[in-house]
Amino acid sequence: MNPIIKTRGSALLAAFFASAVLGSAAESATRKGPTMADVLAASQPGDWRRLDPEDTLYLDFTDGRVVIELASDFAPRHVANVKALAREHYYDGLAIVRVQDNYVVQLADPDAEKPELARKIQRAQRTLPAEFQRALDPKLPFTRLPDGDVYAREVGLSEGFPVARDRRSGKMWLVHSYGMVGAGRDNAADSGGGAELYVVIGHAPRQLDRNVTLLGRVVYGMERLSALPRGTGPMGFYDKAEQRIPIRTSRVAADLPESERTDLEIMRTGTPAFTELIESRRNRREDWFQVQAGRIEIGNVPVPVRLNSQGVR
Repeated sequence: MNPIIKTRGSALLAAFFASAVLGSAAESATRKGPTMADVLAASQPGDWRRLDPEDTLYLDFTDGRVVIELASDFAPRHVANVKALAREHYYDGLAIVRVQDNYVVQLADPDAEKPELARKIQRAQRTLPAEFQRALDPKLPFTRLPDGDVYAREVGLSEGFPVARDRRSGKMWLVHSYGMVGAGRDNAADSGGGAELYVVIGHAPRQLDRNVTLLGRVVYGMERLSALPRGTGPMGFYDKAEQRIPIRTSRVAADLPESERTDLEIMRTGTPAFTELIESRRNRREDWFQVQAGRIEIGNVPVPVRLNSQGVR
C-alpha cells in the first residue's frame, strides 16, 4: 500500500474523529447553557419593572381578574379612549359574547345592534381614526430577535410588547401574538374605538397586523379567557344569552387604592438577562429536548410576569 495514501487517510480519519468530538463538545456546551428557569432564578431586581397604574386596565369577572397593560406608545388615542370608557363604567355589565377556537375572545355590548337598548357612551368616543402603525422612533426600546420574520423586516420586543419594524417605510407596529388586545371594527378603518375589544387566544393571526388597532396585552389572568367554552354560533359567537360571561367591573388601576390593585412585576425586555432568556428559548437546554431549534419567532417569546407577595387576586 502506498504509504503516502495511508498517511493521508489516517490524517483524514483523525480529522473526522476530532471534528466529531469537537461537535459533540460544542453541542454539550450548548446544552449546558442556562435554561429559562436558570435565567429567572439569577435575575436581579433591576431586571423587573412594575406596571404603570395609569396604563393598566382591570376587568373583573365572577371568577377573578384579567389585567391588561395598555400600549400608550403605539395607540395613544385608543388607550385614552379605553380608559375614558372604563372611567364612565361603560364596560361594567357588558359581556364576553364570542369565543372562537384558536382565534379570539370578544368583549362587547350584547345589545349593540339594538339602538333602543345599546349602552350609551357619555364622554368617550365610539370611533376613532385607526392607529394600525406609527412612525418608527429609535428612542423607543427595541430588543430585536435574531432569526427574522415572515411578515416584517424586523421583529422584537418593546417594553414587553411584540413589535415589528420597517426601516424603509419608517414605520413600526404591534403584532398579533397570544394575549394581545385589539379594538374591534367594521369594514371602515375608522369604525373602531375600543367599545368592543378582542383578545387573541390562539396561534398568532399575523394577517391581522396593520389591519386592526392593537392597544395592549393581557399580562395576568389569561387562563380566564383562553379556557372559556367555545361559542357554537358563526365565528364563535354565543347564540344564547345565558352563555355569555358578564364583566362585573372595569377599572383603571390608578383609580383604585393600592390595597385593591394586583401588584405585578414584568421582566424588562431590554436587559442582558432578557437577551439570555431569548437564547434559552431558541436553544432549549432542558434534558427533555433532543433537538434544539436554534431559532425563535415573535409569538414564541415569553415575557415573564410575577405577583409580588402583597399583590391581590
